[in-house]
Amino acid sequence: MVYSGLTQGNEALVMIDTTVDVINKLGLHARASGKLIEVTTKFRSSIQIGKGDKLVDAKNIMSLLMLGAGKGTTLRLVLEGTDEEQALFEIQALFAAKFYEAD
Repeated sequence: MVYSGLTQGNEALVMIDTTVDVINKLGLHARASGKLIEVTTKFRSSIQIGKGDKLVDAKNIMSLLMLGAGKGTTLRLVLEGTDEEQALFEIQALFAAKFYEAD
């Protein structure tokens, strides 16, 4: 989903708010979280991930590990910034590839 609105200076504000499913066998464990950090830290956009309204910084390894997101978890992903669409594309690709782990 994409939401839009106006900032105080009447500039267009776009934010991506969507979900991703954890489908790899071990969930968002340390190695998978490290791979996610490698992707998220490449972007200037604010990237938050979490369960429902409990969102954490997707560029912080400790925050990701504290989510306790096992296989089958649906995570909310909120991106905001100039490169949010490319960030979303790369994050979705990482999740779809099961973090490039063997089954």
